[in-house]
Amino acid sequence: MVKRMLMLVMAVQVVAAIGIAWALSHWVPADVALLLAVLAVLLARLAITANNFRMTLRPVPDSAQLDWPQRLQLFFHEYVSTLSVTSWHMLLHRPRLHLAAAPRGLPVLLVHGYGANGGFWVHLAAQLEEQGYSHATVDLEPVFGDIEQFAVQLEQAVQGLLAASRSDKVIIVAHSMGGLVARAWLRRFGAQHAARIITLATPHHGTDLAHMGPGHNARQMRRDAEWLAQLDAADRPQRGLLTSIYSWHDNIIAPQNSCHLPGARNIALPGVGHVAMGRHPAIAKHILAEILGIT
Repeated sequence: MVKRMLMLVMAVQVVAAIGIAWALSHWVPADVALLLAVLAVLLARLAITANNFRMTLRPVPDSAQLDWPQRLQLFFHEYVSTLSVTSWHMLLHRPRLHLAAAPRGLPVLLVHGYGANGGFWVHLAAQLEEQGYSHATVDLEPVFGDIEQFAVQLEQAVQGLLAASRSDKVIIVAHSMGGLVARAWLRRFGAQHAARIITLATPHHGTDLAHMGPGHNARQMRRDAEWLAQLDAADRPQRGLLTSIYSWHDNIIAPQNSCHLPGARNIALPGVGHVAMGRHPAIAKHILAEILGIT
């Protein structure tokens, strides 16, 4: 379903570019018109990214302040990450289980966030493979479904990875909504198979932008959602299993400290966007350090 949705979005962009190129071809050469049309689509995508940063702008600690070159780097890294993930990696994604010939440690299960699929993890998956870790992705469907039902799908993926790797525990790395899925799974199925849950940019206390998203899962991620309050009350004894990694400059989670989870290990970093969490070197370094600390 995610692929079909992304293909539709891509088709709209292609049709828009063709229409713009056709209109411009009356005044400029065809090749120039096509170049300008592609540029117009890219600028529209850039404007969407800029608006996300505008809507989520919040005060940050003095230690997380950025200068102008760092702000530009933050913006363009997020922009390129969004383009590559949504227009390439998630479109080409095929569910894949990698079993290392000589596993370095516990297997890792990668859980995507809202409106995504396992293609989000292409960069981290490559690093895990290089480091000798068995790993797998899970694709949560339907895209706008109930997080509680996603937890059931996560349990199936956990059991599949345990059986394939002949391990009794897994490490879960989850992005955005995926972290809430992992917590819902932990509440429902227990911690006997969880060595560690590492969440990236997860709105543990909701995000203001969830009011703009369609679907039952978006409603569950609103800051005033009763579902979030129930989850918060239920899983406090298991927080020691969790590490929450997040950015003070996240352009989807607002406020950004909604990712701070009391009782968990919290790592707050500056200068990383929401989608870029899946491919930023500093984030990957922290993830691998957490995994090495377990295995």
